[in-house]
Amino acid sequence: MEACCHNDQRTEAPVIQSITEKGLSDTSPDEGLIEDLTVEDKAVEQLAEGLLSHYLPDLQRSKQALQELTQNQVVLLDTLEQEISKFKECHSMLDINALFTEAKHYHAKLVNIRKDMLMLHEKTSKLKKRALKLQQKRQKEELEREQQREKEFEREKQLTAKPAKRT
Repeated sequence: MEACCHNDQRTEAPVIQSITEKGLSDTSPDEGLIEDLTVEDKAVEQLAEGLLSHYLPDLQRSKQALQELTQNQVVLLDTLEQEISKFKECHSMLDINALFTEAKHYHAKLVNIRKDMLMLHEKTSKLKKRALKLQQKRQKEELEREQQREKEFEREKQLTAKPAKRT
């Protein structure tokens, strides 16, 4: 196990030595870059300007196109909302028409029921009158029969032989 650790130290030594030979120290990696910053800043600025000048017109056209699309979408949404409200109005009108049709249907039913009830009322009135007449006729006939029986009874009484009175 110790042989492994010693091998690692042998390979690390040449790497550190090659880094120091190139002029880089292990104290700060930014030491040599400070002088190059001014040159790099100008280059970065020029590259940025070039990049912007190359892509900015396309981006502005794209931005304008997106704004137009957004405005068109707003107009379309408004139009769509108006159309939806028109459909809702039409649908409510259809509902109202259906309600009126249904109301007419039920009104006709009520008229028919009223006619039937008037007809039934007339029939029942006629039946009541007829029943009353029949009842009066029966009572009259019953009374006549009763009177006839009484007459017959009286007649039989008179016809029955009476024993003579002994004096």
